[in-house]
Amino acid sequence: MLDTSTETSFILVVDDTLTNLEIISEALIGAGFEVATAVDGKKALEQIQSRVPDLILLDVMMPVMDGFETCKNLKIQPETHDIPVIFMTAITDTNSKVEALSLGAVDYITKPFHKAEVLARISAHLQLRSLNKNLEKRVIERTAELNQALKDLQEYQLQLVQQEKMSVLGQLVAGLAHEINNPVSCIYGNLGHALTYFENMDKLINLYQSYYPQPVKEIQNEISEMDLAYVRSDLPNLIFSMKEGIQRIRDISRSLRIFSRSDTEKKIQFDIHEGIDSTILILKHRLKGSENHPDIEIKRDYGVIPQVNCFPGQLNQVFMNILANAIDALEESFSNNYYSVIDSKITVNQEMMAETPQIVIQTILSEDESCALIKIKDNGIGMPQPIKERIFDNLFTTKPVGKGTGLGLSIARQIIIQKHGGKLEVNSEPGRGSEFIINIPIE
Repeated sequence: MLDTSTETSFILVVDDTLTNLEIISEALIGAGFEVATAVDGKKALEQIQSRVPDLILLDVMMPVMDGFETCKNLKIQPETHDIPVIFMTAITDTNSKVEALSLGAVDYITKPFHKAEVLARISAHLQLRSLNKNLEKRVIERTAELNQALKDLQEYQLQLVQQEKMSVLGQLVAGLAHEINNPVSCIYGNLGHALTYFENMDKLINLYQSYYPQPVKEIQNEISEMDLAYVRSDLPNLIFSMKEGIQRIRDISRSLRIFSRSDTEKKIQFDIHEGIDSTILILKHRLKGSENHPDIEIKRDYGVIPQVNCFPGQLNQVFMNILANAIDALEESFSNNYYSVIDSKITVNQEMMAETPQIVIQTILSEDESCALIKIKDNGIGMPQPIKERIFDNLFTTKPVGKGTGLGLSIARQIIIQKHGGKLEVNSEPGRGSEFIINIPIE
C-alpha cells in the first residue's frame, strides 16, 4: 500500500525503449502518480523547463544524450539539483552502479523491472524527499525565528544602554546645572549692585574733586600710582564683561537642563529648535578650529515649526549623535590632503572640497504639514555606498578603536522609528558630504 502523500506526485520517465515507457507509465498511473515521458536526455531536459518533476526514472543507455550526461546536467542546475534520480539499467557491473551514485543518483533499478520493487523504491524516495523538504523548511523557519530573536535582543540591549545612559547623564547634568545656577545667579545679580555702587562712588569722587581740586601731596601720589582716571573709565567695562561671561554660563546651564531633561512615560510638547540650539551650545567647544582644521561653521535655516509631541530627552540625544558624527566627519575630511576608500577605489582631493567646514541645519514642515523635517548636512568627504548601507547597523563604526562604539546612530534610528514613529534617512556621496534627514510626526 502506497502512502497517500505520493498520490499527486509527478514523475518523469526517460527511456528510449517505448515498451519500457509503456510498462512503467501504466504501473505508475495505476498507483496514482502523474506521469510524463521522454525518449532521450535532451528531450527530458527540455521538458523539465516547463514543469519540474518530483522524481525522475532515468535510463542509462540512450541516444543523443545518455543517462549519465543527463544526470550531470540536472545536478549542476539549482532548480533541478535536488530532484531524486533513479537510474534504470540492464548493466549490472559495479563500476556503472558506482558512477551512477557518484553523479548524485539516489538509487538504481535493474532491468527487467519488478513492478512491486519499482513502486516501493519510488515511494520510499518520495517520502524521503518530502521529509527533507519539511526539515529544510523547518530549519529556515527556525533560523528566521532565531535571527529575529537575536535582533530583538540587540534592540532591547540598545534600549537598556540608551535608557541607562540618559538616566545617569540626566541626573549628573541636572545636578551640575543646579549647582552652577545658584552661585552664577548670585554673581549675576550682585554685579548689577556692584555697578550701582561704583557709579555712586564715582559721583562722590567727582563731588570731592569739584570742592577740593588740589588734594594734598600724599593723595596726589596715590592717584598717580593707581591711575585713577583709567580705573574709573575701565571698571564699568570690566563689570559688563563679567556680566557677559556670567550670562554665557547661565546659557550653558540652561542648555544642559534642556538637553538632559527627564522623559516621562508619555510624550510632551517640545520646541525642537530649542533642543537643537542647546545641543549646539554643548558641542560649541568642538566647533573651534585647531592646527589640523579650521573653525566649523553652523548655519541655521529654521522654518516655522509648531511644538512636536515627543520625548525631548531622547530627541536631544538624536541631535547630539548626528551632530557629533558630522563634526567627526568634518574633522577627518579637512585634516587630510585626501581621503581614500580602498574597497571602492575612491580618492577625493581636498582641493575639490569647500574651504570652510560647514554644517547646515534646516527645519521645515512636510507637504501635508503632519511631520517636522530636520535636515543636518555637512560638506565633508561623504560616504561610499558600502558604508552608507551599514551606517545604522548596531556596533558598526569606521572610527579607530577607542574613538567610537558604533551605537550612536543605531540608537538614534531606534529612537526615531520605534519611539516616535518617524523616519531617519541618510543621503551621501563621496566628495559631496552627508545629509541626515529626521522625519518626526508633530502629533
